[in-house]
Amino acid sequence: MKGDDTKRAQADEIKSLSSFIKGEGINLFEAVIDESSERRHAEEALLNAGALQRAIFNSANFSCIATDAKGVIQIFNVGAERMLGYSAIEVVDNITPAEISDPQEIIARAKALSVELCTPIEPGFDALVFKASRGIEDIYQLTYIRKDGSRFPAVVSVTALRDDQGIIIGYLLIGTDNSVGKQAEEALLKAGALQKAIFNSANFSSIATDAHGVIQIFNVGAERMLGYTADEVMNKITPADISDPKEVIERAKELSIELDTAITPGFDALVFKARRGIEDIYELTYIRKDGSRFPAVVSVTALRDERQAIIGYLLIGTDNTARKRIEEEQKELSRRLQDQHFYTRNLIESNIDALTTTDPSGIITDVNKQMEELTGNQRDSLIGTPFKDYFTDPEFAAAGIKRVLSEKIISDYELTARNKSGKETVVSINAATFYHRDNKLQGIFYGARDVTERNRLNQKLLEKNIELENAKAVAEKANLAKSDFLSSMSHELRTPLGAILGFAQLMESSTPAPLPAQKRSITQILKAGWYLLELINEILDLALIESGKLPMSVEVVSLSEVMQECVLMSEPQAKIHDINVIFNRSTTKDFLHVDRTRLKQVIINLLSNAIKYNRKGGSVILEHSQSSDDMVRFSVRDTGEGLSAEQLGQLFQPFNRLGQEANNQQGTGIGLVVSKRLVESMGGVIGVQSTVGVGSVFWFELQRTDEPVSKLADSAIMVTKALQYKAPEHLQTLLYVEDNPANLMLVENIISRRPNLRFLSAADAIQGIEMAHTHQPDIILMDINLPGISGLVALKILRESPITASIPVVALSANAIPRDIKKGLDAGFFHYLTKPLRINEFLKTVDIALEHANKSAVIADDEAK
Repeated sequence: MKGDDTKRAQADEIKSLSSFIKGEGINLFEAVIDESSERRHAEEALLNAGALQRAIFNSANFSCIATDAKGVIQIFNVGAERMLGYSAIEVVDNITPAEISDPQEIIARAKALSVELCTPIEPGFDALVFKASRGIEDIYQLTYIRKDGSRFPAVVSVTALRDDQGIIIGYLLIGTDNSVGKQAEEALLKAGALQKAIFNSANFSSIATDAHGVIQIFNVGAERMLGYTADEVMNKITPADISDPKEVIERAKELSIELDTAITPGFDALVFKARRGIEDIYELTYIRKDGSRFPAVVSVTALRDERQAIIGYLLIGTDNTARKRIEEEQKELSRRLQDQHFYTRNLIESNIDALTTTDPSGIITDVNKQMEELTGNQRDSLIGTPFKDYFTDPEFAAAGIKRVLSEKIISDYELTARNKSGKETVVSINAATFYHRDNKLQGIFYGARDVTERNRLNQKLLEKNIELENAKAVAEKANLAKSDFLSSMSHELRTPLGAILGFAQLMESSTPAPLPAQKRSITQILKAGWYLLELINEILDLALIESGKLPMSVEVVSLSEVMQECVLMSEPQAKIHDINVIFNRSTTKDFLHVDRTRLKQVIINLLSNAIKYNRKGGSVILEHSQSSDDMVRFSVRDTGEGLSAEQLGQLFQPFNRLGQEANNQQGTGIGLVVSKRLVESMGGVIGVQSTVGVGSVFWFELQRTDEPVSKLADSAIMVTKALQYKAPEHLQTLLYVEDNPANLMLVENIISRRPNLRFLSAADAIQGIEMAHTHQPDIILMDINLPGISGLVALKILRESPITASIPVVALSANAIPRDIKKGLDAGFFHYLTKPLRINEFLKTVDIALEHANKSAVIADDEAK
């Protein structure tokens, strides 16, 4: 085929092969041109046979483009001309469909197909027909480019045109304009290979009828969509019989009004417009064989013979379910957007602040009613005016605009707003920039709040704060006086108690051992003495508690033993509430390195809560187990009402009883907070799981430690072992500076059991300094509260002298408040011991100090050599 004349000749030759056989519907033929003895394939499968083909190729409702095997366009129907703006003459034998398609989309399609089919595909026409060339059904979306450069989305169906031997002689691309989102699948026919592609497609229904509406053709797409076989409907029913009857009646009414003529409900209502030559595409509900329904988009064309007499109708339909669903989703989205806009507007208007938006240059774009009231202007008059003009200092307001543009957000920027009535209001401005979706600056959002009352209150608060600061100073002075009193009282109590406990420890460990009666008396003295010391320590703790500092006494503790003690302590409370407390003792022995008292405090608090907030006759289960290699978990499970998610979110908040205020159970709402802080201060974590109507499980985890090798020896054995000291080869000297004779006697008696340690004493600091220079002792014990100058001053003098600077000085004082201990250590004491002495601890400290002195002496000798 080399030109238009040849093409027209071939077209005429093909047309002559077609005829319409009555009673058997429309016979369609494929034209294959024999141009040589080697059966060279025709470059195109062209045109239509009979009225059905003319209806297709003369339709303006879809584009029909047929190419030769190389992709050069050979057929370009009126639908393609209408959609793309080219005439057939401009494109036939000149270009391929790729040249009227978006090149970027073709490149993207080539890449996608290369990945999908695992073979490289070149961008171009090959990417449009590759699947079809492999016999794969292919319908896709593509952007077509019109002659004038404008674009539109299209749904394209591609079919390979083959001869009788199955050799590809061209391609057929059938497209519909998808601009309005109607994704009806193409229902197109073609002569020869075109006919096969369409009638074998399951993507759309193609129903052809005779002039009376009786179905003559019912393709596989129609069979798939409607559930009937062709044999069940052909020559038996009309398309009206598979359509919603109410919609057919309604369509007849509407067309009667529109066309001003009476139209009978039935098949006539479906094809009336097409019969009059009017393009007709409408929506209709089809009814399947099983009675189910689906929305369809139907295109109707009248089939005419060569004399233009109607010999039948072609109804091409696509399932419109997906589009309907999308439309419904879009409607729902639109409704939500309207609701959101309404909500947002109400939110803006109900805000107590005067809200304003401006463009980046500061020109107002929107305001709320509060801004209208603040300025005395209506919204319409405010929009389009400079924001800065509504303040007494426009330049300062403009500076604020520049600042928010630079910093993105500003807060508490005070300005004085001016109402057109003359009223001035001090406002605090919070402002932030806001942006388009592409991150381009859209404008600035301002919130202005009247702070006149706030400023007045701030002034009052400032005055009150001054009063409070003065009161605080007075309180701190009183607190300091109280602390000094506690320190002094502690010192005065510890001094005689030190002698009592010290000599009692010596008596208990003396050789020969005391008699049984004496032993019992000494034990009672020590028991009473240590108890009194514990009371003194609690008095000192009072000062720490008031300052928010809680001391921890860490030791190795058996969790099982502590839990058992807590269960016994809780039994009276459990009996009152008729609660069964169950302790599931673990088979493993879990030991913790914690403060025993604080651990008991946490467990008792959790156990008490589980009992208090339980059901009458309920139960509480205590358990402990290893949650990991180095962590132990304790849990207490109750059968109470349980906690909601909202309540769980408010847990561990001070004074929040989670709605139990009306309950007859007493509580402050701080127990769990204290427990949480105690657990965390011991290096653990605490948590809860709860189910409403079932109960709660409170738990905490702490790091486990190894079980102690043996029980601690009693104090007599410990003191005896400490006194069993291996004496050094040379005599060492200890100087004790102390003004209390009882304390001097106690230490002298302790040191007397060390034969290679000489004991010297001084009654005040001056004498002690002189003796230190004269005798150069290996270690000095120094009291703090000495007559004349204090032990702290004496230490400073000793450190400043080269002769005594290296001698370890150990503080031995009844000043046991932590701040006193810290003060002493910061001053340079080698160690700080508090009275009363624990002899074993005292002797260990002396040994460490002597060892330090020996090392210092060796270093000094080496340096001298």
